[in-house]
Amino acid sequence: MKTVTILGATGSIGTSTLDLVERAPEAFQVIALTANGDVEKLAAAAIRTNARLAVVADERCYDALKDRLAGTGIATAAGADAVCEAARMGADWTMAAIVGCAGLKPSIAAVEQGKTVALANKESLVSAGDVMTAAVARHGATLLPVDSEHNAVYQCFDHANPGRVARVILTASGGPFRDTPAEAMASITPAQAVAHPNWSMGAKISVDSATLMNKGLELIEAFHLFPITADQLDVVVHRQSVVHSMVEYIDGSVLAQLGTPDMRTPIAYTLAWPDRMTTPGPRLDLAAVGRLDFDAPDYARFPCLKLARDCLKSGGARPTILNAANEIAVAAFLEERVGFLEIAAIVGDTLERYDPASPETLDAVLAIDAEARRLAAERVKDCVA
Repeated sequence: MKTVTILGATGSIGTSTLDLVERAPEAFQVIALTANGDVEKLAAAAIRTNARLAVVADERCYDALKDRLAGTGIATAAGADAVCEAARMGADWTMAAIVGCAGLKPSIAAVEQGKTVALANKESLVSAGDVMTAAVARHGATLLPVDSEHNAVYQCFDHANPGRVARVILTASGGPFRDTPAEAMASITPAQAVAHPNWSMGAKISVDSATLMNKGLELIEAFHLFPITADQLDVVVHRQSVVHSMVEYIDGSVLAQLGTPDMRTPIAYTLAWPDRMTTPGPRLDLAAVGRLDFDAPDYARFPCLKLARDCLKSGGARPTILNAANEIAVAAFLEERVGFLEIAAIVGDTLERYDPASPETLDAVLAIDAEARRLAAERVKDCVA
């Protein structure tokens, strides 16, 4: 029986993970579940899975969690440190699915246990790629990507002979505004931005998909996940979301991983690795799909993608700043404090104003992240004013 911890158990990825785990109770034992503040969903999941520990990051929610789980025998805790302690409980397999830079410390705490970490928190590698990969090597951990694109690449990549790989091609759906006229993009609302045409995701990730920042962050993540250079990474828009990504080899062969757009498939791949397990998702019917379309991304209409690619090539602290500024800008957009097009402007301005040395430690990463957030927040105030 494989022991499991889910960091971010009430989000989209966490919920899908629970669905798989609960379908095979003979195969998985839940050690710990964490959430930010959704006490009801967290407590219900902890009871269903008979988890040993339930942790809520928001300390204001602790009393409610404690009351909800009273008499169940399930331990409770609260706060950011408690989330990291949950990650240190030594589960065989940990899902790192806390959205944003808030997931960085818990993800590294899980890596330090030297077990298997399924990484759905792309910001960990974007903000602290070198620090994260060094921790993986130092502690002998196995890091498996959960993002459908990186999971697809992982399945197609020749890990034993990386020199045979010529190019890694990440696919992008193009988001909900791939056909929206440029003149109409300034008036896009948060409700429109979170309505992804193919995937069911949280608000922040959905907005990132709408700006194509998500694909830019994935380029940076792929750079740290696979032994390739920045020049070997490419993006293609594929609106059906059937081909999840591709690996091109030096002989011209291209291997692709295909499937229906259901996150339970890549999650299951990491959960059962190195084996495979049955999933409940619909099977791919290519005859019903009928056609597969591919287009080059429009860097002019989606400047966030260009900003991310530039940060990837520059390296150093640039990806950390990019991610921090984007989180502030997206939050402001969701609160209707800034417009859709101002997200890229805020990120670009923060990158222009701040250029520290490359971080070599987690504390340095967090310090750069904090300063970038401060500068981005100032820029948001200018937009509101």
